[in-house]
Amino acid sequence: MKALQFAGYGEPNVLVVADVPEPHAGPGEIRIAVRAAGVSPGDAAIRSGAWRDRVPLTLPYVVGLDAAGVVDEVGDGVDDVRVGDPVFGLRFRGGTTAEHALLDAWAPKPAGMTWEQAGGAAGSIETAVRALDALGIEAGRRAPIDGADGRTVLIDGAAGGVGAIAVQIAVARGARVIGTASPANHAFLAGLGAIPIEYGPGLPDRVELPIDAALDVAGHGSIAELVRLTGDPDAVLTLIDPRAGEHGVRLSRFDPTADLRGALRYGAGLVDVGRLVAHLADVYRMTEGAAAHARVATGHARGKVVLTVP
Repeated sequence: MKALQFAGYGEPNVLVVADVPEPHAGPGEIRIAVRAAGVSPGDAAIRSGAWRDRVPLTLPYVVGLDAAGVVDEVGDGVDDVRVGDPVFGLRFRGGTTAEHALLDAWAPKPAGMTWEQAGGAAGSIETAVRALDALGIEAGRRAPIDGADGRTVLIDGAAGGVGAIAVQIAVARGARVIGTASPANHAFLAGLGAIPIEYGPGLPDRVELPIDAALDVAGHGSIAELVRLTGDPDAVLTLIDPRAGEHGVRLSRFDPTADLRGALRYGAGLVDVGRLVAHLADVYRMTEGAAAHARVATGHARGKVVLTVP
């Protein structure tokens, strides 16, 4: 089968489409015929080697951590899907940007999502749910609600793939949301239900509301200011900044033992009731993998970058 892989760390041009053996579903896994796969900053960090200590690999490595497609194999112990079901989900060890991919966690693809939207949604939903739960923004709630609960969360880097999903989930959970982005993305954030402000140094001078919690999605060095805004390092969470510990701030990491299927089903439920839209920044073909990774590296994508397969 065809897959997008790299044999050595480096710039996006190390990515090539190659023939690789087909995977087969083991216990607790499913295999899908992939229609689309997401490209995230994490994928780019893995490819570049920036995460080589955090995510050790055996090379060559097929890229991609989330995807959507049609189930064509079901492993032992799996009883919630059948061959032919449309799903979206995650693969912890990568390999989703291929004609066939294994998934460790999945949920039914909502009818209201295109294949492209579903292909890039799972990683963003899982990350946003994990982060908001950890910050206590209606932690553990598994149904959309109406009406603000009085808490205010600031999301730094709110227009990207994870940020835009986190804004919508926080709003659905009843929080007031302040989102940072470039001015060009302010109308987009307002449409998601956030109060937009410009990103960059000087956040405490631009934020008028008291902040109960803050989520750093961008990793642009804002942690000290976020602690100042909340008044409590424990009220700040970062998804990407490795210097979090210097400020007493938590760094959120992927936990394969968590209720990942529950998080994905929760996100799918929000889509079904019109509370969540997976916005797309750009869609490329699998043969354009290098261009897609370069697009993510700009750090200015509004929504998720996705690759269609084949």
